[in-house]
Amino acid sequence: MRLGITGHRGLADKLGNQVREAIRAELFRYSQGELVGVSCIADGPDAWFARAVLDLGGRIEVVIPADAYRAGLPEWHHAEYDALLTAAAKVHRTGLAESDSQAHMAGSEILVGLVDRLVAVWDGQPARGYGGTADVVAYAHRTGVPVRVLWPEGATRDT
Repeated sequence: MRLGITGHRGLADKLGNQVREAIRAELFRYSQGELVGVSCIADGPDAWFARAVLDLGGRIEVVIPADAYRAGLPEWHHAEYDALLTAAAKVHRTGLAESDSQAHMAGSEILVGLVDRLVAVWDGQPARGYGGTADVVAYAHRTGVPVRVLWPEGATRDT
C-alpha cells in the first residue's frame, strides 16, 4: 500500500498531539511491512506521518517541491527534515528552483500521482493560499485517488 500525506502546518500543541495519534491509528490499518509513505516532509503532519511510517517498519519516499524548499522550512525542523530525507528509499523532485505556492502544488500533484490513497489532515475549510491542503484534496478527488480525512471533531486550526 502506498499512502501519501497532506496537511495543515503550524498546528497548536494540543491539536498536534491529537493529529499524531490519528496518523498512527490510520497507519495501523495497513500492513506495516509493505507500507510505503510518500511525503514532502515539511514540519507538522508531513514529517509526523513519515516518521510514523518508519517507526512501523515501512519505507518512505520524499517529494521535494523545489531546490529552495528546505530553506523555506523553519530552522528548528531542519534536523528532522535531513534525517527523513536520508531515510528515504526514493526521492522525487519537481525540477523547480523557487519554493513558492506553484512549486508546492506541483510537488503535491507528483505525490498524489504516486499513491493509492491520500491521508489529509484537513479541517474541511478552503486553502489559505494556492497549493494548500484543500487544493491537494480537490486534486486527489479529480484524479480518482481516495482521500481519508483525519481531523479531530470540533477542532479548529488554531486550537
